[in-house]
Amino acid sequence: MQTKKRAAEHTTDPDRMLSLRTWADPADQKEHADIKPEAFIDCGWGRLIFGQTFTTPASLADTLSAEASGERDIVLYAREPHVVLAQAPQLLFLDPSHTYRLDFLSPGPVTKQVAKPLAASIRLATEADAEEINRLYLSRGMVPLRDGYMSGGCDSSVSILVAESRDGGLSGVVMGVDHTEAFNDPDNGSSLWALAVDPQARAPGVGTALVLALAERFRQASRAFMDLSVKHDNVQAIALYEKLGFTRVPVFCIKRKNAVNETLFVGPAINNELNIYARIIVEEARRRGIAVDIEDAEAGLFRLSFGGRAVACRESLSDMTSAVALSRCDDKALTRRLLAKAGLRVPEQLRLTTPAEASSFLERHGRVVVKPARGEQGRGVFVDLTTEDEVTRAIERARQVCDQVLVEEFVTGDDLRIIVIDGAVVAAAIRKPASVEGDGKSTIRTLIEHQSRRRAAATGGESNIPLDRETERAVFAAGYKLDHCLPAGEVLAVRKTANLHTGGTIHDVTAELNPDLAAAAIAGARALDIPLVGFDFLVPDVAGPDYVIIEANERPGLANHEPQPTAERFVDFLFPHSRVNQEASAI
Repeated sequence: MQTKKRAAEHTTDPDRMLSLRTWADPADQKEHADIKPEAFIDCGWGRLIFGQTFTTPASLADTLSAEASGERDIVLYAREPHVVLAQAPQLLFLDPSHTYRLDFLSPGPVTKQVAKPLAASIRLATEADAEEINRLYLSRGMVPLRDGYMSGGCDSSVSILVAESRDGGLSGVVMGVDHTEAFNDPDNGSSLWALAVDPQARAPGVGTALVLALAERFRQASRAFMDLSVKHDNVQAIALYEKLGFTRVPVFCIKRKNAVNETLFVGPAINNELNIYARIIVEEARRRGIAVDIEDAEAGLFRLSFGGRAVACRESLSDMTSAVALSRCDDKALTRRLLAKAGLRVPEQLRLTTPAEASSFLERHGRVVVKPARGEQGRGVFVDLTTEDEVTRAIERARQVCDQVLVEEFVTGDDLRIIVIDGAVVAAAIRKPASVEGDGKSTIRTLIEHQSRRRAAATGGESNIPLDRETERAVFAAGYKLDHCLPAGEVLAVRKTANLHTGGTIHDVTAELNPDLAAAAIAGARALDIPLVGFDFLVPDVAGPDYVIIEANERPGLANHEPQPTAERFVDFLFPHSRVNQEASAI
């Protein structure tokens, strides 16, 4: 009865639609004596603090100022946010986000249905999901759940939903908070937080399905509305929420200044035209007080200066890599010879001089790789060729990238990228070729176009799947053509190589890396005498010792390996003294 009464009040009082709670005034407290005062709940990544339950701006500011180290508290529904900020202007800031509301008392047709993403199901999270949930949060640069939160620390007002794929992995997560359960909210509200979708999810609509599933859960519980916060410049998300029936309300979030929130209060990025590989380094440098001078944004060229020292960089390639070291990586045949000389395992390789050599090499190995002697980003590389016609065409196209062409034995195994910085392994990841998942009605061409757009959105435009001959070859090898319809649930690899620039995905395996593989990568960096390098291994098992090294990249994309601290370790290497500065600023 109490819930229905509150819902009715919500419909008749237009002021309550704004969440500017008149009942939070001290004079109105007697009317709502059952409200929990100065209420907040533990969300695992920080506290959600209900500003309308605090009687003074000072007490609200004091509560937010007491944020625990490494967490991210949020104040919502503060009646006088400007006055709260005035209590601690050097410590607190107004979050540059909008609040959107879904009103359950007059729902549109969209809110009455729960859309399910292709090949995924929505369910309540369990304790066993904690590691996968944190993987999703870290992949999106979000604060992970505190250890043990899912095994007993989770408040009863918190619901965590996950999207589970057919393979058992998680492709998305969202957290919901029941305000009535949390503090006996007289407005009978709820809110959505910490939505994260795997940037490499094949199935479309995962985020939409999670939002609608949570909305349906709160609607069934007779809540009056569900609020969410979205960054003001997240145009795609805002368009989606408005399509689903959300409307903007004048409610604001207050947060504490900390390293996690830094991008929200330091102002616009220094140069939005930088690609993600340069930007991740520039942002880490700025965070430490290192001066940044952008020389050419399109090329990823910038100069860092700190303590009388200046270093020029092109993304992760810096002055610290000598021209000779760069040449050792640039010439793939030379790379192989130097690694072999150091006792490291490499595939057999032929520098092509006549077509007959290629034919003989193919006959000996059965399956080969053709690639230019110089090149990057997978251009001109053709993998798993089995016929003379395929090899001949591949050689012609590889020569368009470089006059010198290499033919190499094809080695099966997972494509493993290992990043070595200053003599230590910093990150390791398995790279997988671009693939699509059928829905039983769309052509393979359409699925590729949709997946390519998702990959581009997730990587700042750096990754997409080209609809070229190589894609056609991969599709044809699986028994299909681009205009064929792929059966629902069937996964089809549409490229032979796992290069990220052609739509490949990357999966962090740093914690599982066999020590022998790490030792081989470090020995390879020593053999090439290079301070930062990304090695491409082929391995039957990342936890095992067997491998071959197929390439070395002198300018690996550090942004591809988050959440591993690749940019931090790179800046540590360039400016060791800035590490002390960084630690001091965090205190």
